[in-house]
Amino acid sequence: MGKLKTITRRTFLVGSTAVAGGIAFGTYLAKKPLANPLESQLRVGEVTFNPWVLIDAEKITLIVPHMDMGQGVASVQAAMIAEELDLEMGQFEISFGVPDGAYYNTALAAEAVPFRSTDTGLQAETMRGLIGSVMKIMGMQVTGGSTTVPDTLNKLRIAGATARETLKLTAAIKTGVDVRDLRTASGAVHLPDGSKLLYTELATEAASLKPIHHNVLRDPKHWRLLGKPMKRLDVVAKSTGTLNYGIDLSFDDMLYAAVKLNPHKGSPLASYDDSSAKNMRGVSHILPVTGGVVAIADNSWRAFKAVEAIQCEWQKAPYPAEQGEHWQVVADSFTADRLDKIWRDDGDVQQAVNQKPDAQAEYKAPYVAHQPLEPLNAVIRNGKQKVDMWVAHQMPRFAQQKVAAITGHDQADVHIHQQYAGGSFGHRLEFENVILAAEIGQQLPDETIKLTFTREQDFAQDFTRQIGMARGQGTVKNGQVEAMDLQVATVSSSSSQGKRMDQPMPGPDKQIAEGVWNLPYAIPDFRVRAYRVPELAPTSSWRSVGASTAGFFGDCFLDELIHIAGADPLVERIRLCDDEVAKQVLIKAGELSNWHKPLKPNQGRGVAFVESFGVPVAEVVELTQTEHGIKIDQVTVVADVGRVIDPINFDNLVKGGVVWGLGHAMNCEITYADGRAQQSNYHQHAGMRMHQCPRIIVKGLENGRQVRGIGEPPVPPAAPALANAIFAATGQRIREMPFDKNIKFV
Repeated sequence: MGKLKTITRRTFLVGSTAVAGGIAFGTYLAKKPLANPLESQLRVGEVTFNPWVLIDAEKITLIVPHMDMGQGVASVQAAMIAEELDLEMGQFEISFGVPDGAYYNTALAAEAVPFRSTDTGLQAETMRGLIGSVMKIMGMQVTGGSTTVPDTLNKLRIAGATARETLKLTAAIKTGVDVRDLRTASGAVHLPDGSKLLYTELATEAASLKPIHHNVLRDPKHWRLLGKPMKRLDVVAKSTGTLNYGIDLSFDDMLYAAVKLNPHKGSPLASYDDSSAKNMRGVSHILPVTGGVVAIADNSWRAFKAVEAIQCEWQKAPYPAEQGEHWQVVADSFTADRLDKIWRDDGDVQQAVNQKPDAQAEYKAPYVAHQPLEPLNAVIRNGKQKVDMWVAHQMPRFAQQKVAAITGHDQADVHIHQQYAGGSFGHRLEFENVILAAEIGQQLPDETIKLTFTREQDFAQDFTRQIGMARGQGTVKNGQVEAMDLQVATVSSSSSQGKRMDQPMPGPDKQIAEGVWNLPYAIPDFRVRAYRVPELAPTSSWRSVGASTAGFFGDCFLDELIHIAGADPLVERIRLCDDEVAKQVLIKAGELSNWHKPLKPNQGRGVAFVESFGVPVAEVVELTQTEHGIKIDQVTVVADVGRVIDPINFDNLVKGGVVWGLGHAMNCEITYADGRAQQSNYHQHAGMRMHQCPRIIVKGLENGRQVRGIGEPPVPPAAPALANAIFAATGQRIREMPFDKNIKFV
């Protein structure tokens, strides 16, 4: 873990063409097998074959190191191992394991290179391979970027196959039966005479053998679990309220902490008066922490009430105080010195738009909060020999590093106990709860302390989605889109987030124009320019990151051009599409939505297409303009992920992404006054309500050349599809989120 920071700074240049340190040395390190972290923890009678499988005489434990924040990856990771290990769901326990470089994620490399996902040229593939190698060397254990399935599909099946073949060899040695005559099923090795040996019965003897590395995986046509409807392992516990999240943890003699932090994010506390709080019932300590103050009490409620009673003087924000000033900075950033990169420059756009454009438009997307249902929390016990922290985090090795720096322990002595999370949407890529818990633990050693953010503090301290604007102009000719020139200006969430991780992000930020520069459209004259807005309020990764804003800008402006051309919105998108996989997504969306079926009066139908994380997604929204406002009736979604690994979870994630995308487009934004976020809870940042939820039809296609994830890609097309449908029904173009500034929803 000690190498993580050094290697990151010296060798990991996201989006560049250089990997420092020497390719030959990097290749050697990338191919070098990583140590199995389970081996150091083995007890008598236990056997491990790789970092993902642990068996003893009592049970089988499968390690699922990608964090589960409601997206169901604990189940799907386990199913990947079980598929090759010949286990049935329910025949094993699962564990999130320990933070370790063995659980590196190289699928992130696909998003780290400045190439379209469809680019399979030598330079693009070489860069993906090099950056993937660096991520392995760094031990980048990260859950995010819709990468869990593409990262683990092969490596976890190989882990299961290795364990299976080693257990078969163990049984062959034990029984004298030729290993070729043995088969496995339902957690056992089956002999030709009909008898069987349970894996748990073979554990002790298997421990004496070297694992049989087996990389030949079963043909998907023979899969028993993957690709079939599966019941998630956590569904019963979540449905009955018995699953413990991080916020539910309780230990004997535990103390409870609540914080009050400077609402001017990033600025320190000037002074505080705790005279009214320190004598309140149950309160034991009032302590300073970075950016604020904490109250310690004998339960969370008393800690909440005590910290509210502390009178604080805050230093002012390092960013503009008022929301209008933020927008002005964005608007002023369309200048040559703020140009981050020209991401697309097909044809001769300048010549096309030098003539009078047929369309010009400006779009805006606000800050929005992550707002997971479970607010931030952590439990810490800072002992003399080690630190234990129970927390849900998407980058547990970085969390481990943060705690070590504060407490003075070696990183190896910081034990992060990964928890189920009640949502994240990027929120748990940040470290404010980890840092604060460590600071509290450093001041109260040997105590077990549970830190819980109030909902209001969770909102106030959130690092939101990037704020941004776009300016477009374009031309049409002979009923077709001829030229499209889009300028996108946003703050760089990657840079903002990188500063807090002490990880500089050199080079252009691909996320500023993500979702528009990579559109698979052969528009004759097509240019996309990205402008980096000076950092304003701190921002972070938000579900689908840049595509959630640029995807809205790009698709809506294209829809305007198509309307001016007099073309059909779906037909023209299909005509422009120069990628067959994406084209089939659009065609299927048209078929499932009955695109050409006549609508009733006051109804509208809009289509949008955005690719993010390599996944092409088309969405069609149908709605009705009622006397009380807009009612969303139906959404049809088609996405191509190469292969659908878990059909039920795929359906759930797509529907959840649609609801998330629509809800935030409808009524969510964070605004600043006096440097403070004005929205403090769900009544001011509501999202979609149950009665507003439409019927959602989902179809997954499998034409793509590789397997992709689906957690984020359904989000970006939702907003433009809704805006385009509103125009179809009302004739009103919505160019600014949230839409309820101009439209009422019922």
